[in-house]
This record gives sequence, structure tokens and C-alpha cells, in this order.
Amino acid sequence: MTDKALNIKPLGDRVIVKALPQEEKTRGGVILPDTAKEKPQQGEVVAVGPGRITDKGVKVDMEVRVGDRVLYGKYSGTEVKIDGQEYLIVKESEVLAILV
Repeated sequence: MTDKALNIKPLGDRVIVKALPQEEKTRGGVILPDTAKEKPQQGEVVAVGPGRITDKGVKVDMEVRVGDRVLYGKYSGTEVKIDGQEYLIVKESEVLAILV
């Protein structure tokens, strides 16, 4: 279940997320420089692994799907750069919510 443009497949219960762009301005209209912006906490799932295997050998399917918009912890996962694009690899348990 990977994005066709992405040449990587996550293992187990890992999810590859592309961070959504942050706001460039505050509500008051002040433009924020890159150094003042916080790390994004929203992203779009571009690839998911097959699911995790429990200690008893039972496969647990993934709840998130490719294309879902998700919230994740500010310091979650591992940042990687693939073909010039930055992605975040997180465990499904680090995904806090699916935006509907």
C-alpha cells in the first residue's frame, strides 16, 4: 500500500507521513520566518506498512490508510529525505488522530 511516486515501503506498523505546510502568517497578519515556525504536527499518509504482529503471532491491521490526514506528536518519528522531499516515518501508535 505505498504511494506510486514513493519508492519505499514501511515495515510492520510504520507509517510514512508527508508534513502539511504550516501557516506563513499569524492571525494578526505578521509573516513568520522559517526559524520562528514550529514543527508541523499535521500530515498526509503516503504509505503504510502491513500491520504489526502481536506476541501471539496474530496480525493486527493498520487503522490509517494512504491519503488520510493525521495529527502526530511534535517530536514523533524519524525525519528522512527521499528524492528531495522530506517525510516522517512514525509508528502507528504515534499517530494521535485522523482528521475527518
